[in-house]
Amino acid sequence: MQRRVARFPARTISDTEAASLVQSGMWLDYAGSISQPDVFDKALAVRRHSLENVKIRATMSLKPRAVLEQDPEGKHFYWLNWHFSGYDRKMHDAGRCSYIPLHLGEVPDYYRRFLDPVDIVILKTCPLDENGYFNFGPTNVWLRALIERARMVIVEVTEGLPWVYGEQTGVHVSEVDYIIAGDNEPAPELPNPPANDIDRAVARQIAQEISDGDCLQIGIGGMPNAVCSLLLESGVRDLGVHTEMMIDGLIDLYKAGRVTGARKSLDRGKLTYTFAAGSRKLYETLHRNPDFHCCPVDYTNMPHRIMQNDQVVSINNTTQIDLQGQLASESDGHRHISGSGGQAQFVRGAYASKGGKSFICLASTYEKRGSRRSRIVLDLTPGNIVTTPRSDVMYVVTEYGMVNLKGKSVPERARALISLAHPDFREELERGAWEHRLIPRGFTF
Repeated sequence: MQRRVARFPARTISDTEAASLVQSGMWLDYAGSISQPDVFDKALAVRRHSLENVKIRATMSLKPRAVLEQDPEGKHFYWLNWHFSGYDRKMHDAGRCSYIPLHLGEVPDYYRRFLDPVDIVILKTCPLDENGYFNFGPTNVWLRALIERARMVIVEVTEGLPWVYGEQTGVHVSEVDYIIAGDNEPAPELPNPPANDIDRAVARQIAQEISDGDCLQIGIGGMPNAVCSLLLESGVRDLGVHTEMMIDGLIDLYKAGRVTGARKSLDRGKLTYTFAAGSRKLYETLHRNPDFHCCPVDYTNMPHRIMQNDQVVSINNTTQIDLQGQLASESDGHRHISGSGGQAQFVRGAYASKGGKSFICLASTYEKRGSRRSRIVLDLTPGNIVTTPRSDVMYVVTEYGMVNLKGKSVPERARALISLAHPDFREELERGAWEHRLIPRGFTF
């Protein structure tokens, strides 16, 4: 680990003094989710009229940002984001925010190799510990790389973050330039969407494919959480966890004794993750719990690392799939919704794992402007981003069944995916597949 050296011993200053260090044209970095600063953010917003063209990188904002709320016309601050939350999406819709394309596991390398040094990094951290470190809490991701490439590091110290174990989980006081007092408010929670009947129908099919000793990566959403709920009811045991995001569903499995990590090759006995966002229960479970292992995202998300565990099971959502198997999981046309995240990397890592499986789940339909539409389509919505290529997709699951696309020809894929569509759309999809020669006439597949 490369150690940054501050120019002088860390000094404690006020939030107003910290905000005064920002100059027009600077690049700032607020890190991500529950590590985004709050006290500094409010103080910087107060200074808005003396600043222009200040660009701020961040990820998955879990609460409104003062620099955006108090600069509604975007004259002073611009927000750039590695993965959208609902709030970031709202800012994008208003022309205040832009997305940064990525594979999430590569972001530390982007900072180290391709991005100019960041002028000021501002992180919310736990108080200084007995070893001289400010623990990041359960947001590791690319924070070490970010600190290495920072011209100035400011920590906003709070009692509101859980202190976590893992690799490269903090910044040493010798690397810090300034310390400011935080508000000690509890970490923001991320509500868990309740599972509906379709979520449970999809989850039942996936849960039947999970065996003792499987190593789980589970994304966020009603369907993945429903899988966790069904696994609680099953007899499956000795599960492992090597995931990007630690979610409440995995905490429930851990508390029930279903997750032991005893059969993992990598980090045996540990639940490995790179960030966490969820309920108060989740944060309390992670706090000073040595069973959990918080690591940089290039450790959790790179396929060559994921595959080191056997029987990796990756479970993720998508919002649209075409008849050849391309997944559009992050946009609605040119409107950006979320982000690429680690979906493609976990799909590849699970496939490369001995006995591994990757599942992509979706409801067959959705409602838009008062009408029902199919998520399985002949052509992706114009402008939609392909998150995972057709060649990578393995299992696809809707409430109407499950298919494995590996090794299937284009006609076989089209037939298989049409079988997963809502019955009201199957005839139209088949007609389109014939007209565009995805399914040749006169042959049975």
